[in-house]
Amino acid sequence: MYDLETRRRALALVGQGHSLNSVSRRTGISRSAIRSWRERLHPLSPASRRNECPRCSPGAPLAAAAYAYLLGLYLGDGCISAHPRGGYALRIACADAWPGLIEACRDAIGTVRPMNRICAVRNPGCTTVTCYSHHWPCLFPQHGPGKKHERVIALADWQQDIVAENPWEFIRGLMHSDGCRVINRTARTVAGERRSYSYPRYFFTNTSADILRLFTASLDRVGVEWRTCRRSGGARNISVARRASVALMDEHIGPKY
Repeated sequence: MYDLETRRRALALVGQGHSLNSVSRRTGISRSAIRSWRERLHPLSPASRRNECPRCSPGAPLAAAAYAYLLGLYLGDGCISAHPRGGYALRIACADAWPGLIEACRDAIGTVRPMNRICAVRNPGCTTVTCYSHHWPCLFPQHGPGKKHERVIALADWQQDIVAENPWEFIRGLMHSDGCRVINRTARTVAGERRSYSYPRYFFTNTSADILRLFTASLDRVGVEWRTCRRSGGARNISVARRASVALMDEHIGPKY
């Protein structure tokens, strides 16, 4: 838990024009934590840590930006399961190759549900970030039996409003779960000479047509051009390769870390 002065210093650096990436590197604080402090600077006091649900309790706040990011993570690599002693467990699988992703996931869950404990379970090659609450089905009505790509995935009206207001956070969550930034390398013959070229490119892969549509609709909302990449998996792959769109993705998403 960071104290109030640490939070103010980090936000002051952002206010001076430093990017979230540079402030994170300079302070050692994750980008998602700094971003969440824009919505709520003061830590919650013990008296305020009531088990309130933004969907069940009128007036209970919901950190919209953190929720949009967590929604993207859940749709990509998350699941909700009933606990034998009551309540539900939200589990997000995070690859150990990206320790920053694990920390960002913990920060997002802690911002959305600050009253619930978060634990990390180590598995071969990945860490499952887990949090128990009675209210996960309220916050993620997409929860249901079976695999996501075998059932309908549609956002509730209130979720659509949050995603519309925080499209980059939603895109970032989806990219951090099922996306990547790569360097494409190719060669062309120009004036009889074989030349090599390389350029950055983003890919997003998911087997659910509904989740793909949610992803591309958000890309359209922020002005990112995309296309279906049929050479490596057909309609399950979305590619962002145009220079201006890659620059937008680099500004708001960037590679995993």
